[in-house]
Parts: sequence; structure tokens; C-alpha cells
Amino acid sequence: MEGAESVVAPYRDRGIAGKLVERIREEAKGLDGEIRIMHVCGTHEDTITRSGIRSLLPENVRVVSGPGCPVCITPVEDIVTMELIMRKAREEGEEMTVTTFGDMYRIPTPMGSFADMKGEGYDVRIVYSIFDTYRIAKENPDRTVVHFSPGFETTTAPTAGMLNVVASEGLENFKIYSVHRLTPQGVEVLIKQKSRIDALIDAGHVSTIIGVKGWEFLSERYGIPQAVAGFEPNDVLLAIILLIRMYKRGEAGVVNEYKRAVRYEGNVRAQELINRYFRVTDAKWRALGVFPKTGLEVREEFKDFEIRNSYHVEAPKNLPDLEKGCLCGAVLRGLAMPTDCPHFGKTCTPRHPVGPCMVAYEGTCQIFYKYGVLF
Repeated sequence: MEGAESVVAPYRDRGIAGKLVERIREEAKGLDGEIRIMHVCGTHEDTITRSGIRSLLPENVRVVSGPGCPVCITPVEDIVTMELIMRKAREEGEEMTVTTFGDMYRIPTPMGSFADMKGEGYDVRIVYSIFDTYRIAKENPDRTVVHFSPGFETTTAPTAGMLNVVASEGLENFKIYSVHRLTPQGVEVLIKQKSRIDALIDAGHVSTIIGVKGWEFLSERYGIPQAVAGFEPNDVLLAIILLIRMYKRGEAGVVNEYKRAVRYEGNVRAQELINRYFRVTDAKWRALGVFPKTGLEVREEFKDFEIRNSYHVEAPKNLPDLEKGCLCGAVLRGLAMPTDCPHFGKTCTPRHPVGPCMVAYEGTCQIFYKYGVLF
């Protein structure tokens, strides 16, 4: 741990942070109007809010949070469909265990959450990784074990890796429910919808999988400067400096601030496994609509791994994405801050959440609430 601490120490140093903030202010003087920088990562939002970075920036440098929370954008219909599968399995006398992550467990829907299903006596378990699901399946060969699997490329990679393992072993009782999404492609939809994005801070975790090259098409097609950034305060501040400079010069491209973890080509083996087991499809993002070519579903030749191919159930039509007045959709588009929402901190808290952005660990609303809205 001492070695790791020495690597990140400069990126946490307050003296260096002060100098970076001064540089940002100097660079911002040359801006013609405001620059609007979007990030698409809950961990980046945690760093920005926890460190009070927004409060240090000049008025013409604005950092907004985009759809960087995969749990937040998981459709209501998919959660409800998984719940209906659990009910049908019980009706048919099948033993079923469903696993998912801690924040997904509490995401509200009009028909209840996975936590509510647990309260009804269904076997729903919180896991830290899909490997835990694999272990449960190995230990319980007479049960169907399903991992409800949300996430961007960072989570998709281990899912694909685990499918590769169970395929080689012939583990027939292991299943998934894929609600995986593609991050850069999701950002592209926002750009096409005329969301104002002057520059992008690219997600570091996602970039370890897709590499710098996975973001380049956004700069090539839309002339947007991008910076792949790490997760320490000075990573973010340095990324902001680089983006302001590129924006002022009219430069479009991707710079890699996070060279200590991200390679240009990314994790090629992970990419190969994702492409082997998944195909790209149109997909709904909760509170945002259907985004073309942003979803990943299990390929036909591996269809037995997808639980929806074993149970054909259908969620009710026209389920509302959000409670009335919830601004989670606007927050995910970078059009609103959590404090703009009438529910925030009043009727909506982490203990009693109204919307998914308050439940998820990477949700901007929970992050704002946790740190007392430091900006």
C-alpha cells in the first residue's frame, strides 16, 4: 500500500492543487464566454463534490454531471421483468437465487424493488462481483442462479469473462439478465439531441477497458475536446486545464491524463470477450429514452445464459420512470443540479429515496447529499 500511496500522493497534494486552480483561472480569462465540461462517471462526481472543486472554478468554467451512473439509468421495465421472472419461477416450483449489487437492490420501481422481493421471501442476494454469483451457482447445482447485471464497459468486461468461464465448464444453472450499456455511444446520443457539451472528461474506469481509442470517434465527428482522467482531485483539475486549452485553440482530440492506468488500445482481451458474448442493440436508458446502439444483449449462440430466454414474461405497459417532480432525468443530462429538485433533501434522502439518483452510490443526488453539497 505504501507504494500505491506514493504514486497517487502528488494527485492529492493541496499545494499542487492550489497551483492548478490558479492555472485554471488564468486559462479561463482567455475564454470567449462559458465552457461547459461534462463528465460521465459517478466516481468523478464523488471526487469533484467531495473536494469542493466546483467552488474553486471561475464562473465561466462549468462542470456538469452526465449519465455516468449505470444503476440510475437501468430501466424500470427490466427490474420489473426480473421480479416477474422470480414470481413465475416460484409458481412453477423452481428454486431461484437472484444476485445484484447493493445499490441496484434498493432502486425503486412502481412495482417495488429487489429489497421488497427479499422481504416477500424471495432469495435475493447482494454481491460484490459476478464471481460471487458464479460461486453460489457452483455450490448450489439444483438452483437457477441469476445475476441481474447492470453496468457500463467496466462491469461488462467481468461479465463477459465469467460467461467464458461457465461456457467452458458447462455450468448450466448460471444465468444473467443483461442491462449493460455503452458509455461513449450514450454520450453521442446526448450530443445528437443538442445537449450542450463543449468538452468531456472521459471516465477512467471505462477507459481501462476501451482505451483512449474508444472515445476518439466523438472528437472526429463532433469536434469535441476530451480528456481521460483519473480519480484524484488533481487528476480532475489537470484534465480541466487541458480541456480549456484545447477548447480555446479549437482543437478536437483525446488526451490521456490517466496514463498510469489507461493505454491507448485499452484492454484488448476484455474487448474480445465482450464482442464474443454480446451484440449491440438499441436500449432504453431510464428517464432518458431509447438510445440507438447503446445496449448489449447476449448473442444468439449463447442465449441459454440469458434468463429472459427461459422465462417469457412481460412488464406492464407505460410504467413511469420517475415519481412526479423527480428531476433525475435532467440531472443525468447535465441540465440540472440535485439542489434544483423540489424533492432533494426533503422528501428524497438516501434512507427514503424518491428517484434512482439518490439510491445509487454513483448517483449525483446521493453524492451531493453525502457531502453536504460542496460546490
